[in-house]
Amino acid sequence: MDVVIVESPAKAKTINKYLGKGYKVLASYGHVRDLPSKDGSVLPDDDFAMAWDVDAKSQKRLNEIAAAVKDAGRLILATDPDREGEAISWHVLEVLNKKKALKDVEVQRVVFNAITKKSVTEAMQHPRGLDKELIDAYLARRALDYLVGFTLSPVLWRKLPGSRSAGRVQSVALRLICDRELEIEAFRSQEYWTVETDMKTNAGDVFAARLVSLDGKKLGKFDIPDRKTADEVVARIKAARFSVTSVESKPARRNPNPPFTTSTLQQEASRKLGFSASRTMQVAQRLYEGVDIDGETTGLITYMRTDGVQIAPEAIAQARTVINNEFGEAYLPDSARIYTSKAKNAQEAHEAIRPTDISRLPKHVAARLDDDQRRLYELVWNRTVASQMESVQLERTTIEMEAADAPIGLRATGSVIVFDGFLRLYQEGRDEPDDAEEGTRLPKVARGDKLGTEKIRPEQHFTEPPPRFTEATLVKRMEELGIGRPSTYASTLQTLRDRDYVRMDQKRFVPQDKGRLVTAFLENFFSRYVEYDFTAALEEKLDKVSAGELDWKELLREFWKDFTGNVAEASELRITEVLDRLNDALAPHVFPDRGDGSDPRACPSCANGKLSLKVGRFGAFVGCSNYPDCKFTRQLTVGAEGEEAAGDRVLGTDPETGAEISLKTGRFGPYVERAPLSDDDKPKRSGLPAKMSAADVDLDTALRLLTLPREVGIHPETGKKITAGLGRFGPFILHDGTYANLKDPEELFEIGVNRAVTILAEKVARAEERAGKVLKELGNHPDTGKPVQLREGKYGPYIKHGSTNATLPKSTAPEDVTLEAALALIAEKEEKSGKKKPAKKAAAKKEPAEKKAPAKKAAAKKPATKKKAPAKKPAAKKPAAKKSGKATEMAD
Repeated sequence: MDVVIVESPAKAKTINKYLGKGYKVLASYGHVRDLPSKDGSVLPDDDFAMAWDVDAKSQKRLNEIAAAVKDAGRLILATDPDREGEAISWHVLEVLNKKKALKDVEVQRVVFNAITKKSVTEAMQHPRGLDKELIDAYLARRALDYLVGFTLSPVLWRKLPGSRSAGRVQSVALRLICDRELEIEAFRSQEYWTVETDMKTNAGDVFAARLVSLDGKKLGKFDIPDRKTADEVVARIKAARFSVTSVESKPARRNPNPPFTTSTLQQEASRKLGFSASRTMQVAQRLYEGVDIDGETTGLITYMRTDGVQIAPEAIAQARTVINNEFGEAYLPDSARIYTSKAKNAQEAHEAIRPTDISRLPKHVAARLDDDQRRLYELVWNRTVASQMESVQLERTTIEMEAADAPIGLRATGSVIVFDGFLRLYQEGRDEPDDAEEGTRLPKVARGDKLGTEKIRPEQHFTEPPPRFTEATLVKRMEELGIGRPSTYASTLQTLRDRDYVRMDQKRFVPQDKGRLVTAFLENFFSRYVEYDFTAALEEKLDKVSAGELDWKELLREFWKDFTGNVAEASELRITEVLDRLNDALAPHVFPDRGDGSDPRACPSCANGKLSLKVGRFGAFVGCSNYPDCKFTRQLTVGAEGEEAAGDRVLGTDPETGAEISLKTGRFGPYVERAPLSDDDKPKRSGLPAKMSAADVDLDTALRLLTLPREVGIHPETGKKITAGLGRFGPFILHDGTYANLKDPEELFEIGVNRAVTILAEKVARAEERAGKVLKELGNHPDTGKPVQLREGKYGPYIKHGSTNATLPKSTAPEDVTLEAALALIAEKEEKSGKKKPAKKAAAKKEPAEKKAPAKKAAAKKPATKKKAPAKKPAAKKPAAKKSGKATEMAD
C-alpha cells in the first residue's frame, strides 16, 4: 500500500476516494513543525541553524504517519503546490527520517492544482523529487521573519512599552497606512469651480458641454477660484454665440481583465462582496477542497494562492464552448486569449484561480453551496469566462465649440458602447468613483453648426484628501510596491488588527495611536527596514533564492550583518532620547496647533509645564514636565476641534448627593467621575462605551453610566444576582461567574431578568456545545463543589472541571476513569498552567504557627551568626548590584 500525505482531512477523504484501495491518504493538518517562540530558534552564529519544534497535536499525527509508512511501498507527498506546501512536505520527510521510518520506502512528490479526479490521477503519474530551491526560499523567509520579529520586538518593548510586535512585512504595511493618514492630516482643502452648459442644436437636441479654455488659454483646475469669478464667466457665456469648430469620432476597444490571482480575487471580493481578505481566503479554501456532487466530493476552483494569470489550454477550450453556448458566436473572439504572468519568479507563479470545470455554471451548484461560497464561486466563474470573451467596442466622440465674438472654448465628450462584449457578463469594480462619461451619446452635428446656450451651471468644488486604504486598495498598493506575496496579504492585515495597531472605520484602515508610535519609532531608528524599496528588493532576492539564483544563507548573512548593527545602536538609546525624537516626529498629531497662537505643548493644567510623550506599563500617553507637582495626563490625541481631551470638564452636580460630576480623560481614555463626598470616600468612576464620543457626554449620560454596575435582578433558578456592567470588551451581564456580552450599551440600563436569563442560557448552551458531548458525570470536586465530567473533545476524550480541561492519557480507557483519577489529572493540569500552586508550597503555608515560633526564638538567641554570614560571602553582593544596574537601565 502507498501512503499519501496531504494537508487537510477534507482533502484526504476526497483524494482517498479518487485513488482507491491501494492508497492510504493521511492529513498533516498544515505545518507539522515551527520555530519555537523563544530566543535561539535561529542561530546566526551557527550558520543560521534552525531548531524546529513539534507540538503535541502534530506529534500525534506524525506518529500515525510514521506507523503507516513502515508498512508502505511508497510515500507520496501531495501537499499544496506552492512554497508553503513544499515546506510542509520537507518537514514531514525530515521528521520521518529522524524516526527512521523510511527504510526501503520510495519517496515521491506530486502536485495538483485542483481537487478533481482527473487532476489527482494525472499528478500521480508524474511524480518528482522535492524542490530544493523552494524549500530554501521558505527557510530564508521563515528565518528572516523570525530574526526581525524576535530581535526588533524586544527593542520595541523596552523603548516603547505597550507596543506589541514588529515584523518584516507587517511594519511596512503599517507604515503605508500611517503615511496615508499623515497625507490626510496635512491636506488643506482648496476651492475651485467648474462651469457646464447645456447646448442646443438647430434640430432641438440638447447636450452638456464644459468650459475648457478662456481668453485663449487652456483652463486650469484652479483658474476659477471663487463664486465671483464663476459669475463673471457665466455672464460672458450668456452673451456669447457658439458654433462647432470640430467633431471627432473614434472607435475604441476595451479588453477584459485576466483571470484572478490571489490579490485580485481579494480586491474584487472586497469591492463587490464586502469580504475581508481573510474571509475571502477561507471561503476560497472551502471551494478548493470541494463539495458533494453526485455522491463525490469535487473541488470547484483551482488552488487559490497564486500570482499567475495563465490558465490551462483545456480550461480555455471549455470557456470558449460555454461562451458560444450561453452568449452566442458574436461574443466569442476569433482566437483564444493568452495572458502572461507578471510574476518575477515562474516557479511560484501557478495557474490562475478558475473553476475546475467551467461548464459547471454557478446555477448548477448554487443549491450545494452556502451564500458566501455561492457568491465567490460566481465571481470566479464570471471573471474566468469573461476573460475569454470578445472585447467591448466603443465609439468615442469629442465636439469642440468656440464663441464667435469671445475667446471662450467649450468641449463635449461622449463614449457610447456599440457592442457590450465581456461587459454582458462581468465588469471589474472600482475602488474610487471616476469621471467616466461612458454611455453619454452626443447628437449628430457638423463643423460650423450654430449652437444655442440653454442652462449654464457653475458648480463649486473642494479638493479632497486621498482616501484611506480599504483592504482592496492596500493589497493593490502592496502588490504594486512588491511588498509581501499572495499567501501573506490576509495574515499581514489581520495581524495589524490583532495588535490594535489599526482599526476599521467604514471598511477603511485608520491607524491607532499605538500603530503610529511604532511606525514613528521604526522610521526614526530603523528607517531602512521600513523603506518600501528595501523591502521590495529583499522580496526580489527571496524570489531569486526560489529560482536557484541566490544562496539562501548568503542572503541571510548580508541582511544580518547590517541589521544587528542597527539593533545594537538602538539598544543603547535611553527612553528619554527616544521620546524626544518621537515628540518631534509626531508633533502635528499629538500636539496640534490650537489656532490661538499659544504653544501647543503648554500644559493646560499648570500653565508653566510642557507636555511630552510619556511611557507607562500599558503604553504611551501625554503628561506634564512638572510631574509629580502637576499630574495632568491625557491620551495621545486631542478631542474634536482641538479641545484637550483631558480638560476636566464639569458636567454638573449629582441631584441626589450634590457631588460634582466631571468628564475626564486618562491614559486609557475618557471617563466620567463623581467627586467623593468626604476625605474617606473614593471617587466613583465609569468608562465610556466604545462608540460613545466624549463630546456627546452630558450630565444625564454621566449619571446613567455612574449607576453601573447595575443589579438586574435575581436568577429564578439559582437565587443569585444578575448584574449588568461595562467592561474592557464592552457591555455585559454577569451571573455566578458567567459573563455574556450585550450588543448595545443601551441594554445595560433596560435589560430585565427574563431577557438576561435567556442570554445567559444561550451563552452556557454555546459553551456546552463547544465543550463536546458529556460521556460521564464523575461527581463534584471536593474543594469547589463544581461538577467533574468526562467529555468527548475534538481530539479525543478529556476531563472538564470549570475552566480546566485535562487530556485523558492514551493508556486510560474512558470507561475506566474514576473521580479520584480525574481529580489527580485536574490538579496536575492546574499546577502546570499556574492556576494552582505546587502541593509543597501549599503545605508550607499551612504549617502551624506554633511550629515556626521556636525557630524565631532560636534566631533571636544567635545574633552573632547572622553578623558573620555576610563576611563569609562578600561576592554575593556583586550579582545583586549588577541586577540592580540592569533594572535601572531598562527603566530608563
